[in-house]
Amino acid sequence: MGLSVAVLLTAAGVAFEYFRLNGNLRDMPLFGGIVGDAGHERPDAFGRTPVNVLVIGSDTRAGSADCRLGGDCGPGQNADVDMVLHLSADRSHATVLSIPRDTVTDLPACRRPKGGVAPAHRGPVNSTLQFGPGCTVAAVHTLTGIPIDHFVLADFAGVVRLSDAVGGVPVCVDRNVYDPYSHLKLARGDHSLKGEAALEFLRSRHSFGDGSDLGRTDAQHLFLASLARRLRGSGSLTDPSGMLDLADAATKALTVDPGLASVNRLAGLAQDVRKVPSARFGFTTMPSIPDPGDHNRLVPGPGADHVFSMLAADVPPHTAGPARADGKAGQGSARPSATVRPGPDEAFEAPAGIATPSAPGVRTAAGMACAKVATGRVVTVRGVAMTPSAAFAATPKIPVSAP
Repeated sequence: MGLSVAVLLTAAGVAFEYFRLNGNLRDMPLFGGIVGDAGHERPDAFGRTPVNVLVIGSDTRAGSADCRLGGDCGPGQNADVDMVLHLSADRSHATVLSIPRDTVTDLPACRRPKGGVAPAHRGPVNSTLQFGPGCTVAAVHTLTGIPIDHFVLADFAGVVRLSDAVGGVPVCVDRNVYDPYSHLKLARGDHSLKGEAALEFLRSRHSFGDGSDLGRTDAQHLFLASLARRLRGSGSLTDPSGMLDLADAATKALTVDPGLASVNRLAGLAQDVRKVPSARFGFTTMPSIPDPGDHNRLVPGPGADHVFSMLAADVPPHTAGPARADGKAGQGSARPSATVRPGPDEAFEAPAGIATPSAPGVRTAAGMACAKVATGRVVTVRGVAMTPSAAFAATPKIPVSAP
């Protein structure tokens, strides 16, 4: 998403490339539900409206490239990533809200891609992508109440293409890590991730934090912030040839709703994103608790409805004040409404008296913020449960993902 909205402004002015890039884009319906729609924005006093874009990362194995990158083949797809990018009506602030892929909720009835209807049921929100991105839009809107104006979908091959096009995304890990499930293997320190290494980092759910999907979400936020820094510092963005290479990769990587299915429309979204000061970009994750019926799943926790209502009302969660136990805004509570971390420049402004906690498992230093590697025995190597760092030491013949 960051790449697509940053690189298309210049490319849109070149007539031949404009038509070629338009041809790269694929589109699908915004809303796939049977009842209702994706919601409607409320204009402010000046007639301006917020914009909410659902960013979806697909784990499809349908194509040959995705099949190879995913490690197996077959039909169907789930959403490895669900993030709502919220741009305020006056474009003074933005928030990226992650919905953990393991979240279980009441899912709406959706149209099946090949005809028929998938009935409403209770299940993980990531499973809705098998009925198309419009069904995921319907599910996220039903869960959060946030109007969804657009979606952007990328698959395994798209992530690889994007990270290659930008020349690699810098990341940092605070200790050695090996996840035999995603195949991510990195030594402690800084790395530049391209291609499959970037995909391994984004998909690894055992490597970071507590070794769960929440740890993966923190790592994804770090990756996105680093990608934004990389884009702003890239010489390709001021070089016409480099700009077109990036735009070509971005448009080939994306499936969008009809409202974004042209370079002009993506360029308009790019202009809106660029109006937001980088210090006013925040990243947060839906408050959650373990699902009482399945400890491997999550359900919305105290404060989740409060975060949803703040974004739906165009109020950034980090200015809403701490949450009380009942999930409403209040003052003096020890529990924040949501964990909001700084945007791409590691800067974050907050009103006086409002706490802005650091992201769990992340240290901020000069340069980059490092992802904290899980310290529990969350991976298994040759039948032995161990920490990701111990797995790194136990597999000397397996090459690292990036130097």
